[in-house]
Amino acid sequence: MKTETINHDEIASRCAELAARAARHTDGRGNGFHPTEIAQLEFMRDDASTMICNVYEPALAIIVQGKKKLLLGEETYHYGVAQYLVVSVELPVRGFIVEATPDKPYLGFLLKLSPLQIFDIVAQVQPRTVAEESSCRGLFVGDVDLPLIDCVLRLTQLLDTPQDIPFLAPMIIREIYYRLLTGEQGGAIRQIATSGSNMQRIASVIEVIKTDFTQPLRVEALAEQANMSASSFHRHFKAVTSMSPLQYQKQLRLLEARRLMLAEDADATHAAYQVGYESPSQFSREYSRMFGTSPIQDIQRLRIA
Repeated sequence: MKTETINHDEIASRCAELAARAARHTDGRGNGFHPTEIAQLEFMRDDASTMICNVYEPALAIIVQGKKKLLLGEETYHYGVAQYLVVSVELPVRGFIVEATPDKPYLGFLLKLSPLQIFDIVAQVQPRTVAEESSCRGLFVGDVDLPLIDCVLRLTQLLDTPQDIPFLAPMIIREIYYRLLTGEQGGAIRQIATSGSNMQRIASVIEVIKTDFTQPLRVEALAEQANMSASSFHRHFKAVTSMSPLQYQKQLRLLEARRLMLAEDADATHAAYQVGYESPSQFSREYSRMFGTSPIQDIQRLRIA
């Protein structure tokens, strides 16, 4: 019990230092994602409770100040300080930053994951690992441990000595991958880079859906690409993404329509046709169901914000 208390205090101390560093590197740069001199590393900052709607790419995210709620399909994930989120395939995610103020903004660490680098470590550490039959969810939350948070802190400290980044950053990132692979969610991390795993096969199908999301979905062709029967494909796709292929495509369409209306000033009807809808009224219904209000009201609210 005493050891657990000491570890908890040390983890909290490192998170506080990470929060200070994230605040310093994002101060005056506004809300959102902020790249750093380390190519795979970004900081996240938001000074108000904000709705999030985006396609998440494979990444490790750690909250060091504030709290967040994410919605994947019909599932809800809550996580806060000293907890991490791993996304292993590209997923359309909605959610909210639920704890953030100008005086104490939401702050986070984001490291983009490289399946090729993870594969290299798996081959060295567990060369006989075979593809697992069960499918893991492509998004999960866990508690950081001391070895992982130590690696993350050492990586961010390199930003103060940029001359060390080319040599030391790749080694520390490899160590972060190692800690993830040997941690409580190691099995799910392995599936990212295991050739022939269900997660990898679903990830390849997701790439096809993303490329052609405006076109009608041909589930039989997608199942054939995944080398699965149609029923098996549906089961594994939902296990990884928490939604059906059709629901996944629908969320991609609605997110892109929202971007078109906000960034390119497209009206709702034009945006609907652009992303593959044939009925503007169906588009409006499904948009309201996903974002909680009509397209016009949603875009007006976003522009005011």
